[in-house]
Amino acid sequence: MSGQPNTRLSDLFGLAGWSKGELARLVNRQAAAMGHPQLATDTSRVRRWIDMGEIPRDPVPRVLAVLFTERLGRVVTIEDLGLVRHGRTGKRQSVGKREHPDGVPWAPERTAEILTEFTGMDLMLNRRGLVGAGAALAAGSALTGAMHDWLHTDPALTTDASRLDRPPHADSAGFDRYEAAPIGSQEIEELERSVEVFRAWDAARGGGLQRKAVVGQLNEVGGMLAYHHPPHLQRRLWGVAANLAVLAGWMSHDVGLEPTAQKYFVIAAHAAREGGDRPRAGEALSRAARQMVHLGRPDEALDLLKLAHSGSGEEALPRTRAMFHTIEAWAQASMGKGQAMRRTLGRAEDLFVSDRGPDQAPPDWMQTFKDEDLYGMHALAYRTLAEFEPDAAVHAQHYAEKALSLRIDGRERSKIFDHLSMASACFIADDPEQADRYARLALMAMGSNSSRRTWDRLREMYRLTAEYSSYPRIQELREEIRAALPRPRGKGDSARA
Repeated sequence: MSGQPNTRLSDLFGLAGWSKGELARLVNRQAAAMGHPQLATDTSRVRRWIDMGEIPRDPVPRVLAVLFTERLGRVVTIEDLGLVRHGRTGKRQSVGKREHPDGVPWAPERTAEILTEFTGMDLMLNRRGLVGAGAALAAGSALTGAMHDWLHTDPALTTDASRLDRPPHADSAGFDRYEAAPIGSQEIEELERSVEVFRAWDAARGGGLQRKAVVGQLNEVGGMLAYHHPPHLQRRLWGVAANLAVLAGWMSHDVGLEPTAQKYFVIAAHAAREGGDRPRAGEALSRAARQMVHLGRPDEALDLLKLAHSGSGEEALPRTRAMFHTIEAWAQASMGKGQAMRRTLGRAEDLFVSDRGPDQAPPDWMQTFKDEDLYGMHALAYRTLAEFEPDAAVHAQHYAEKALSLRIDGRERSKIFDHLSMASACFIADDPEQADRYARLALMAMGSNSSRRTWDRLREMYRLTAEYSSYPRIQELREEIRAALPRPRGKGDSARA
């Protein structure tokens, strides 16, 4: 018992709206349902958890996580409740000590446990039809401050991380854990192939339809990681976990589950670090940065990108750094910083062109960043800047056209984004006829896509049609867009709302 209030638990308790006696009764009932009928919690014990920082013994933290997850309609972990024994308990730290968001970074040996617990809770929300998006996003600067030293100094970032040399054994990995057992290279190869299948599906149809399958696969991999395999297999398994966590985060972002997405990106960075892959950890953080730009927080995206650049180390290939720069340029464009954006795009192009050597094959997670993706990000940056500098629209059109001419690999979501960048740029450049054509191409493809992000971009383009609403063709387009747009999400359904 710390003697200090558990402010994390107190804050969530206030949001839930229970009385202490009601929570005690719910804990007893839920514990019995989970196979612990002997548990007997009362009001005074709940008071000690909240007011005195007492950490209850297992299974109470897991029971509380389930109850708060159901009540709040979003994933709430034991870490979120401040009920982790060997670490912070959620109490406020002394003056001069920063309290890191969501326990970031957590102890290295807890990554598999946190991964498994979080995915288990996420799956529970899916099964029970809850929303899962009511939390708040952590600020990019807060994540950067929390993770900087960890990403730069932890010995697990080396290729032969010492923790991988521990003898095989199974540890408890928390909520809904897959049965820990050794696996071989063939099973890991199958998992690696499954990542490719999920990645292709997401790029073609959006994240909504396969998100649950990816989270479920990640949950099982978390359980496998509870068994410490030989170093070469354990490292590959951490790589699978990082790839799946990035996908789970990207799919969550794609359907508007923003805080959930951010948590997966952080988990992915931890998993990549555990496997000794610094560039992969940096790329996971760059996804969180891209999310921030989409949500209108470009300054926080730039904080995250600084960490992604520096934390990736010398191992990051030029193509990886080029991709980081394109996101940085988009953030700068969102702030109206045209000169900085152009310089950053120039660096991105130079790095991308230099990454052509036959002995520099990109890792599997970078193989989808091709010429068309570079051009597509150029188009998006210039289209964004055109809101401040209308003359930039012609450059957006140029790059969008180059990207679209190369889009032949079935990644329909990226093609929709390029069509919308082109349509928006045409409206800004006073070419409504061309804009109408590209907007209709995007609209036709969006019906078979589950990406909410495409609808968000469509709404941005729709705003530009107002100036041309007296044109019969544009008036028809506006009516078609209004009829096609999904209903607005509820107040608690998206961090962006």
